Amino acid sequence: MSVPFLFLLFIVLFIFLSSFFTVKQQTAVIIERFGKFQSIRHSGLQLKIPLIDRIAGRVNLKIQQLDVIIETKTKDNVFVKLKVSVQFMVVKETVYDAFYKLEYPHDQITSYVFDVVRAEVPKLKLDDVFERKDDIAVAVKRELNEAMTTYGYTIINTLVTDIDPDIQVKNAMNRINAADREKTVAEYEAEASRIRIVAKAKAEAESKRLQGQGIADQRREIARGLVESVDVLNGVGINSQEASALIVVTQHYDTLQAIGSDTNSNLILLPNSPQAGSDMLNNMVASFTASNLVGESMKKNIKSIKKKTEEPEKPSEEDNNQI
Repeated sequence: MSVPFLFLLFIVLFIFLSSFFTVKQQTAVIIERFGKFQSIRHSGLQLKIPLIDRIAGRVNLKIQQLDVIIETKTKDNVFVKLKVSVQFMVVKETVYDAFYKLEYPHDQITSYVFDVVRAEVPKLKLDDVFERKDDIAVAVKRELNEAMTTYGYTIINTLVTDIDPDIQVKNAMNRINAADREKTVAEYEAEASRIRIVAKAKAEAESKRLQGQGIADQRREIARGLVESVDVLNGVGINSQEASALIVVTQHYDTLQAIGSDTNSNLILLPNSPQAGSDMLNNMVASFTASNLVGESMKKNIKSIKKKTEEPEKPSEEDNNQI
C-alpha cells in the first residue's frame, strides 16, 4: 500500500466516525447545518452528516440552582444581605428558545432577582423580613416565571435561605433578646419568692393559731384543776381564800424547783420568797374586788340615766297659767 492510499483511508475513516456521536441522559444537542438550525437530538447514539452538520451546543435539562446574594435596605433603614436560591430547568419542548433566545441565563435570572427583592424588602421592617421571607420568595418566583417562560426556562422554586443584617444590628437584637429573657427570669423569680413568702406566712399563722389554741387549752385545764383543788380543800374544812393561798405557794415552790433542776438555766425569779406569793394573791384579790365595785357603780349609773330619759317632762306652773 502506498502512502497516499493510507492517508485517504484514514480520512475516510475519520469522516465516517465523525458521523456518529452520543448524547447523555437529560441533555439535548443542537445540530446546525451550514450555521442554520437543523435539529435537536436527545440521549442515545445519534448520526449527522459529516462536514456539513455540526454540534452547535449542548443544553442541560437537569434542575439547576443559582444562588444570588443581594444587599438591600429595609423600611426601618437597616442594611441586610439576603441569599436567594433559584431552582430552574430548561423545558424539553423549548430547548430551541433556551439555546437561541438567551445568551446568559444566569445573568438574566440574577437581574430579575435583584429587581424583585429590592422592590419588596424596602416595604418591610427588619422583623417582618424574617417573618415574611416566604412572601418574598413567592414574589421572586412569580416574576421569574413570567419572564423566563418566554426563553424556554421554568422556575421550579425560589428560597430565601439566609438573612444577614449588619453586625451592629445583629448585636443589638441579641442584647434585646437577652434583656427580654432576663426580664422574664426576674418575673419568675419574683413570683417564686412571693409564693415562698405567702406560704411561710400561712405556715407561721397556722403555727401561731395552734400555739394559741394549745395555750388556751392549757390554761383551761389549769383552771379546771384549780377549781377541783379548791373543791377538795373546801371538803376538808379549808375556805376558798386559804385554799387559793396554799395553791399559790405550792406553784411558787414548783417553779423554784423547775428552775433549779436545769443546770444551764439563766432564769432568775424575783422575788423568790414565800411572802411574795402571798402578796401576789392579796393583790389579785384586791384587784378583783376593786373591779367588781367599779362594775357595780357603772351599772347603777347606766340604770339612772335610762330612768331619767324614759320619764316624761312635767309642764311648769307658768305653762299652765298661759294655757
